[in-house]
Order: sequence, then structure tokens, then C-alpha cells
Amino acid sequence: MLVHGGAWAIPDDTVDAHLQGVVAAAAAGFDTMHRGGSCLDAVEAAVASMEDDETFDAGRGSFLNMDGRVQLDACMMDGATLRAGGVGCVEHIRNPVSAAKKILTESPHVYFVGSGAERFAQEHGIELCANDDLIIPREVERLREAKQQGYLQMPDEFGPMRSHDTVGAVALDGEGNIAAATSTGGTLNKAPGRVGDSSLIGCGCYADNLSAAVSTTGWGEPMMKLVLSKWTADRVEQGAAPQEAAQRALYYLKSRLGGHGGIILIDRRGRVGVAHNTPRMAWALVSEDSASSGIKFQA
Repeated sequence: MLVHGGAWAIPDDTVDAHLQGVVAAAAAGFDTMHRGGSCLDAVEAAVASMEDDETFDAGRGSFLNMDGRVQLDACMMDGATLRAGGVGCVEHIRNPVSAAKKILTESPHVYFVGSGAERFAQEHGIELCANDDLIIPREVERLREAKQQGYLQMPDEFGPMRSHDTVGAVALDGEGNIAAATSTGGTLNKAPGRVGDSSLIGCGCYADNLSAAVSTTGWGEPMMKLVLSKWTADRVEQGAAPQEAAQRALYYLKSRLGGHGGIILIDRRGRVGVAHNTPRMAWALVSEDSASSGIKFQA
């Protein structure tokens, strides 16, 4: 079970919160599989844990858009079947990763947006909430400061020092199957209706038993243009080890489009890759081998 909680210049005073969040998420996902759950169940549990944690830009506590509202995106993909589910621009779902899983498992479609996604979620047992329930005072103040400082005109608008706390998880279960999930509130002060890479198949999330399960975080637009998750998985299918593929992906992102961020992946052999080209990235790993000694983490 491997998770990430954002790649950027995580401030010293929030490092502990990020570490605690990713450690708890990895533990939740691993425990889900330990109790007999699938890799899909595991990535849902891990990502939902971070959506509920106000430290991250996912679920409650996400960045606000220009209108002062939370709009959330999420995706999940099953490596065994290539089935996937995604939601975009939802405003009334606490855990969009759970809505993505409902689409994956219970719909012939792959992607729902806005009110249609919320209607599908509600019809399939997910309770809706008020948008105000997803907003916290910290983000109201952050948006006020961003607008006051002319955030969208700043040269480092999407730079590595800017907060990118998108969350994601990849998992390998006892059946030898892999899955990936990614969830985000997007970028601060984004235009209403903007969707980034996180919820798009092959961009911020991808899984195929023949290659790897991948989740990314960082500046979304370059990752979308390069279809970075699928590109990385393809490198594994062609023979690269996951760690090599992760490092090559970040080099490709930077050299082609000046992009930055982080990436995690796992293949069916249990090999993992973790890389970032930002000052820090929060991530955590739990495996059968490391269970006795605790969770490995890094920021």
C-alpha cells in the first residue's frame, strides 16, 4: 500500500501533519486488505482518509475556486479489468473517491461531472452535503490573500513552491491485482469548472495489471498534456523497473513542459516507484515485509 499527499515546498510547520496524514492513510488501506478487502477497497479507504483530513487539498479543507466554493475531482481505476470511474467539479460530496468507485463498479459509464455526478452518487447511496460543510476558515483566508496579491498574475502561479496537496494511492492485493486512485480540490482560485489531471484516466491516475498502477500530484496541466500516468505505466510494461520509470517520468515532465510534481506507482510484483522534482513530497508505504517495523515515510 503506497500513498502520496502532495508534492511541493511543504512548510516545516506542516510537515508533521502531512506525515501523520499519509501514514494514517496507508495504514487504513493496508488494514482494509488485511481484513480481506480488494485493492479497490484499499485505495478507496486510503484516499478517503486523506479527503477527511483537512491537511490536504482533497475533500473538506480543499482550496476554494474564484467563487469561493469547493469543487472536487477524483478517479479510480482497476488494473485487472481496466474499468474506471471518475467525477469532476462536484460540490456536495464529502468523499468523491467513493463516488468514483461507485461509477467504476455500478455504472456502464466512466465519468460523471457536476450535478449529474452528484445525482448518480445520491441514487447509489452516497449522502450529499452542503458546500459550506467542505469549506474551512483557513481556505477562506487563503483565497482572500491570493486575490489581494493578484495570485493568477504571479510568475510562480503553478511553481514548486505553491501548495499542491492532491492525494492518491496505489495498492497490490493478495489476488495479485493492482489499483490506483487520485483525489483533489484543484488549484487555489481556479476558474469554476476547471478540471485538472487528477481525475482523468492516464493523466493523474492509471492502473493496468500488465504494467503498473500510478497516481500523480503537482501541476496538472502539463501532466494532462503528456498523459503522464499512462506514459509511466508504459515504461514499466516495456521493462523499466517502477523506480526507474518514476524518475524518467519526472525528467520527461520537466524537460518537455517545465512541469513539476510527484508520482507513485506499484506493479504486480510489488515493486514500487516514488519520485518528485519539488522540494518535498509526503508519501507512505506499508507492506507485509515492513509491517513489523512500522510504516516507511518521507517528506
